[in-house]
Amino acid sequence: MLSIPLSSLVPNRYQPRRMFEPEALEELADSIRQHGLLQPISVRALERGRYELIAGERRVRAASMVGLKQLPAIVLEASEREYAVMALVENLQRADLAFFEEAEGIARLIGEHDLTQEEAASLLGKTQPTIANKLRLLRLSGPLREEITRLGLTERHARALLRLPDEQRPQALDRISAAGLTVAETERLVERMLQPTHTLRRKGIIKDVRIFFNTINRALSIMKESGVAADAKMLEQEDHYEYIIKIPKSG
Repeated sequence: MLSIPLSSLVPNRYQPRRMFEPEALEELADSIRQHGLLQPISVRALERGRYELIAGERRVRAASMVGLKQLPAIVLEASEREYAVMALVENLQRADLAFFEEAEGIARLIGEHDLTQEEAASLLGKTQPTIANKLRLLRLSGPLREEITRLGLTERHARALLRLPDEQRPQALDRISAAGLTVAETERLVERMLQPTHTLRRKGIIKDVRIFFNTINRALSIMKESGVAADAKMLEQEDHYEYIIKIPKSG
């Protein structure tokens, strides 16, 4: 373990966390003032006496708030992939990592290291379906994800919104925010918003069927104009339409 200058640290390129709670940082800073930095940070050595942070960004930020100039550090040897995985895992193990940040971190790990979902799952100690579900969250637009985060909604709220078409999601989010809907209430809202689409589709089918009726009626009119005494009757049953056409035999 080494003591390294705070000024020699280079930020972690694979840090998934973008938001750091000020209150939590202040609490950690108070602890460092009283007891010092008990847990060393993890770094890897770069050129010219610099070190790239692997794990411990919250500790670095809190130590800076306290005014520490030197930090205890463990220097690790790691490949790019190992480095990315360690940085992500260190943050995934903390409950306060936002679920969108987690999804973005997983997506970056897969994209930059050409991994399959199965390989990423194995590296992160998760199942492939869990990885797939996390990545699915990124189908929500950037502005929508930011608003969900700002409102403090849960991952299950976000999953419910994924069921809606893109154009309906902002409207649903507005209603969730205005009414303070729970997850269960949000799921019921989504069900209701999906229902009109189904109803409109049914109406469209009926309209198409009536086009066929008009075609039959036009054909009958042509037959009558040609001297054929054709007769037709349309009966509407509970689950179907019944068309009876009578055409007299010639001669």
